[in-house]
Order: sequence, then C-alpha cells, then structure tokens
Amino acid sequence: MSTTRFLTGITTSGTPHLGNYVGSIRPSVRASQTPGVESFYFLADYHALIKIDEPARIQRSTLEIAASWLAAGLNPEQVTFYRQSDVPEIPELTWFLTCVTGKGVLNRAHAYKASVDKNSAAGMDPDADVTAGLFMYPVLMGADILMFNAHKVPVGRDQIQHIEMARDMAASFNHRYGEHFVPPQAEIEEAVATLPGLDGRKMSKSYDNTIPLFSSREQLKKLIAGIKTDSRAPGEPKDTEGSALFQIYQAFASEEETTALRQSFADGIAWGDAKAVLFERIDREIAPMRAAYEDYMAHPEKVEALLLVGAQKARAIATPFMTQLRSAVGLRGLGSAVQAKAEKTSKGALAAFKQYREKDGLFYFKLVDTAGAMLLQSKGFASPKVAGQAIGQLQQDGAAAIATLQAQLEVLDSSALDRAVQALAALAEATDSK
Repeated sequence: MSTTRFLTGITTSGTPHLGNYVGSIRPSVRASQTPGVESFYFLADYHALIKIDEPARIQRSTLEIAASWLAAGLNPEQVTFYRQSDVPEIPELTWFLTCVTGKGVLNRAHAYKASVDKNSAAGMDPDADVTAGLFMYPVLMGADILMFNAHKVPVGRDQIQHIEMARDMAASFNHRYGEHFVPPQAEIEEAVATLPGLDGRKMSKSYDNTIPLFSSREQLKKLIAGIKTDSRAPGEPKDTEGSALFQIYQAFASEEETTALRQSFADGIAWGDAKAVLFERIDREIAPMRAAYEDYMAHPEKVEALLLVGAQKARAIATPFMTQLRSAVGLRGLGSAVQAKAEKTSKGALAAFKQYREKDGLFYFKLVDTAGAMLLQSKGFASPKVAGQAIGQLQQDGAAAIATLQAQLEVLDSSALDRAVQALAALAEATDSK
C-alpha cells in the first residue's frame, strides 16, 4: 500500500483556539493515526513575521501551539514535527518557486486583495502598508507543502485558494525542469471547515472573537455564555441555520447528539440551556488534555528538544531533495558538469552499484563513479535481497529514494551527494533509452 503524505501548519501568531483545534489540530492528529499515512506538522513561525512584530509573542505562541498539538495526542515518534524556521531549505525553495510563479497569480490572493480593497475604499494608495511578505506569502506556503511533496493538506474552505496556488507552482516548475513535485490536494472536513466565533463571524484572532483551546473550565463557561444569539424567548422555536452556537456544537458532537440538539432548537430550548449543553460537550473533549498542556507549558525545554529532533527528521528529507532541485535548475558543482559530459561521450562510462558482504555477516552496497570514487555507501542489510531492493529503488527513483532510504545510507558530504544525484539520473536516462 502506498503512503499518503499529510501536512499541516499553524501560524505562531497567537494562542490556539477552538477553531484551530477542530479545523486543523484534531483532524491532522487523527490522520497521523491512520495506516498508510506519513504526517508532517509544523509551526509556521516565518508566516508569523508577516503580521506580528512582537518577538516575545511569536516565541510564546510557538510554545502554546506545540504544546496544544502534543496534548491533543500528537506522537512525535510517529510523525515529523518541526518548526518551520529550523528547515533552511524551505526559504530556498520559496525562491525557486518565486521564479516560476506569475505575479498575476499573486495579485489574486485573498489576503492581498483584501488589503488593496481596504486601502482603495479609504482613498489611499492601494499598496499602502502592504509588505512584500504579505504579497509573497502564498509562495512560502507553497514551499511548505511542496518541500515534502504532501498529497493532502487540511485547510478551511477559505484556504483552498492557497492549495490551488501550490498546485500551479508545482505544475510550472515541473513543466520547466521535469517531474519533481506532487500536486497537493485540499482536505476539508465539511462540517467544521470554518468555525464561527463569539460574534458569529469566523473564529479568528483578528476579530478578537476566539475561545482559547485550553481555557480553564470557568473561563470556557464564561466565554460560551457570551456567544451571540437572537432575542427569541424560551419556548420559541429557534433556527439552527446561521446559529454560531449550533455550528460550534456540531463540530464537537456526534451525529446523534447533533440531531438531538436540532430537535431541542425546534422545541424552543432556552438559549441559556443551549449554552450549558454546548459547554459540557466541549469540556468533555478538552478537559482530559488540559493537564498535559499545562505540563508542556511549564517545561518548554521538553518541547524544544522534540522540535529539534523533528527538524533533523525534516531535513533528512529536505536536504537531499533540495540537492535534486538545485541540480534540476542548473545550480550544480562545475565538476559535475564535466563528469556528466564524460559520461555521455564515453560509451558505457556510467556509475555503478557494487554489492558485497562484510565479516559481520551483513550485506552492503556502494555507488561508485567511473573513476572508482564512492558516491553512496549503504549500511548493513540482513539479506542480499533487501539490499538489492534498495538498489532498485535508487535506480528507479533517484534522489527521491535517497531521501526515503536515508536511514539505510551513510552520511555523505554535499559534493558526493550532488554527484550521486547526477549519476543516478544518468543511469535512469541510459535505462530509459534502451
């Protein structure tokens, strides 16, 4: 069964709220527990710089969001959990994608258009206070997704545009430089794609209408009591359509519970009683996580250690992939160009795999160039069959297989890695031409 890559990130610009939980944290944690899924979770601190200029707030938010994910059941040993700024390949890929993305595409980005429309309505310069970061941030988001060739990205319906842009970027790059990127797909849980806030608008820190995810029981009850409702009295039937209270409940409740509350609305439940039902239902799900969250908040060094390990896992994929992409666009060592020319002009002058058995009883292989210099070295395999399968994967998938098999390969310097990528590409080309 093939593996599906699932990726999601949360911007470190504030305290996580219920909207973050039902729209991103909960579905992505569930996805990480699904067989055949490889999950990536990141703290989008580069994105935070676009709208937050308070360093302490970004640092605090990074801890809060990481602690929220961990408390919600994220297992760092089973997923890749990292801080965006710990993976320097992401901003490098952002530049690569910038060079293949049309300005007209970015002109249509929702956030940029909203700023331009707001300025125009106020009679100001359309680009007043619009930074290049705001304008370019869909490209950074595209790099987040394409860096790990994510197949599915959980987003609210209002974020679908960014996934479509990432698909466009992948197609533009692939068209110019060959097939390197997988077109991602948006993953939307229809019932909770966008959660309303206290005032009925989308729950957002920008509107100051959020319910913090790990509010105390008392604070949660108080905030829910403040949810905006209409003036219908107890006994009067109430509409579920457009009711923020009902929509929030639906995001937490089972189908049977939702049906029961819908009937209670029709029967004229008092708003106070409806809010009490909502409070108990949310607290039932959140309460078991509070103690874990508070422990992580009290021990940030635990979170930091987990993030650094996650960054190593992320870079084990990102570094060889960027080597492949750098080679694809022409950012290559000059020696590799000479070698590539020699391989093309010398009949049969291609790199080759050598398999052998050591005294420890394990089976190894190495990839050597035409001069006998080693480009890749494997670790030991229990059988020659498994070693041969790894060689076959490298011959078929090239640099992508280097990332997949990184745990079975010895660490090489960047020069040898670059030459190995070139050699594998030449082997694949020779195979295809036969």
